[in-house]
Amino acid sequence: MSLLSRYQFSVKPQEALLIVITMFWGGTFLAVQYAVTLSGPFFFVGLRFATAALAVALLSLRSLRGMTLLELKAGVSIGIAIALGYSLQTWGLQSISSSKSAFITAMYVPLVPLLQWLCLGRVPGLMSCTGIALAFIGLILLAGPDGNLLALGAGGLITLTGAIAIAAEIILISAWAGKVDVRRVTVVQLATASVVAFTFMLPAGETVPPFSPGLLVVALGLGIFSAIIQVVMNWAQRSVSPTRATVIYTGEPVWAGIFGRMAGERLPGLALLGAAFIIAGVLVSELKFKRKKTAIAETESTASQE
Repeated sequence: MSLLSRYQFSVKPQEALLIVITMFWGGTFLAVQYAVTLSGPFFFVGLRFATAALAVALLSLRSLRGMTLLELKAGVSIGIAIALGYSLQTWGLQSISSSKSAFITAMYVPLVPLLQWLCLGRVPGLMSCTGIALAFIGLILLAGPDGNLLALGAGGLITLTGAIAIAAEIILISAWAGKVDVRRVTVVQLATASVVAFTFMLPAGETVPPFSPGLLVVALGLGIFSAIIQVVMNWAQRSVSPTRATVIYTGEPVWAGIFGRMAGERLPGLALLGAAFIIAGVLVSELKFKRKKTAIAETESTASQE
């Protein structure tokens, strides 16, 4: 029996859903970039997550009655991280392209294993580390010859700070996964993100923008999509490790680059090579070789006959 016949390529349903979510997630950068031409970043983020919180709450009215203190604590903590991550990312989109924003945001890839080790004491596995290394190389290539990560502009630095908050979000979700009710925590974290974003308007000097049908459509659409994203992330990361989930999420800038190209943005050859490295990183992280029981049994049977 050959070596390959004894192993199998395994992708969990939860991981497959995260991959699909990531694809659509990459397309949201263009929508957000359009929204910030009609509104300040913090108002838009607040409106987006208020819509998301309302959507999930309407579908979870019965389960909300059993809210526990732990679920409230988890929801508020994750919500603050979400508000920081998305608000800073949206703020940065006012001065950089959607593709560049996606690439810089994905810098949270190498941050998650580090935070996971420092905060949770979990050491990532070999395949996950290999996947992260490939993805990180891809991000450097995607930055291109003019994308010096050590000398980012204001928009880039703001976006990079948001990436740290997103890394914290993933860690926090995994820390409480399996200990709380997904729907209750999702409502709390989305509502918290909305309140925090609206609060940021005061120190930022933002005002409520005039009514715009375009802004309303984008905010409602992304709000509902954000609700779906958070529910899926909270559910899937019960059985998907933070490191593994993070490498899956690195497909986001690839999809953002594709959608950006469709909208007129152009990626140089070096950036396309970087996209290939990110895809390789995702695939490597998904490799999970398992020795089949049937193969073991057959081997033992053959040995006994001899």
